[in-house]
Amino acid sequence: MTFRKRLFCLLAGIASPASIAAQPPVPVTALTGGIMVDVDTGRETNDATIVIKGERIVAAGPSAAVAIPAGAKIVSVKGKWLIPGLMNMHVHLGLKLPGAAGAALVGETDPQEVLRMAGNARKSLLSGVTTVRLVGEDHGTDFALRAAIESGDVLGPRIKTAGEIIVPTGGHGSLEGDGPYVLAKLVREQIKQGADLIKIAISGGIADMHGSISAAPMTDEEMSVLIDVAHRNGVPVTAHNGSVAAAQQALRFGINGFEHGYHLDVPTLKAMKEKGVWLVPTMVVSQPGAREFYKKIGSPDWYLARVDSTGKDHWAMLQNAIRIGVKIALGTDQFPYEPNGGTTATVAEAELYEQAGMTPLQALQAATIRPAEMLKIEDDAGRIAPGKYADIVALKADPVHDISALRSLDFVMKGGRVVRDDGAGILE
Repeated sequence: MTFRKRLFCLLAGIASPASIAAQPPVPVTALTGGIMVDVDTGRETNDATIVIKGERIVAAGPSAAVAIPAGAKIVSVKGKWLIPGLMNMHVHLGLKLPGAAGAALVGETDPQEVLRMAGNARKSLLSGVTTVRLVGEDHGTDFALRAAIESGDVLGPRIKTAGEIIVPTGGHGSLEGDGPYVLAKLVREQIKQGADLIKIAISGGIADMHGSISAAPMTDEEMSVLIDVAHRNGVPVTAHNGSVAAAQQALRFGINGFEHGYHLDVPTLKAMKEKGVWLVPTMVVSQPGAREFYKKIGSPDWYLARVDSTGKDHWAMLQNAIRIGVKIALGTDQFPYEPNGGTTATVAEAELYEQAGMTPLQALQAATIRPAEMLKIEDDAGRIAPGKYADIVALKADPVHDISALRSLDFVMKGGRVVRDDGAGILE
């Protein structure tokens, strides 16, 4: 039995034909009295009602115009702002970084890791993040966890995943290969396991003790073949990158997105805008709010020095990207729920976008409809509208006027299921 199958059996179990035949009736829920936010326009509907059947929204609008079906469960969210569930597009649920916490996980087995990831997935969902994009996990743990969440046996956000990070030998990742056709095989293997995207690393990273963030170690032939193979299978490619040289190289071969972008310059950002290439900035990792996290995990001095040396360029890059109009989707490279700057990493990331030049609405869009567009799941998620998944969070303040309203989040629904309601306590 493969590792993936063993983990799935451990986390999910197998439903019997009898249990399938005895399915309960589809539940109907109505959220009433909230202020529903249209994240496209910023328009707000006071005293709104949202009717949910099963996982999906069937009606949403002013209470006077929306009929609540007989027998529906009524959930009052009176006076709260309702927005789509937040999305975090750069997550490692099995994250290990240099420092004491990472050293304690050196001997972690794959089953131990996937169980730790399941705990992090639960905390992420309860923090209001209903969809995550995993951009590098170990040995199929992400595929097993995704299956367990989809089966309903593990509580967590919706997962889109890249599998393992593909790199040339010595690169910023663990799935190493050299030469175009070795790398092509690694791409095909990740897609075979169920990868929704491919993640490559085309420069060094802050956590590396070797290799420059500004380098471009992959050859043209390696990169072009790798991207071509992924695209032939209908799978996008994103790249860990902070290097101008590596970015310009990847743009020539049709890369779909960059993670971090630490040192990207204005000409590179303009080329990204022209080609429609996505940026997932992960600003929280290089800004002062992360110090609390780095202290918690016992980060060594050399790592903190690399954070500090990267932060200034990283901030200027974000300001330029916003001004130029590069497509930006929110991602943190910290656990979505992790404390950062007095809030969660996800909320802190959105606040940094506003500080760098976005309007509050644009920052909210970067956490909702922009990720849905990047993942090509606009038909299912990113807005509160009939036909979409009922992934909804409630706030005590108005995010259209101040993105820090996300700090007041106190209610989470995923797929029509209330998983957090601070007025009633944690339900799961």
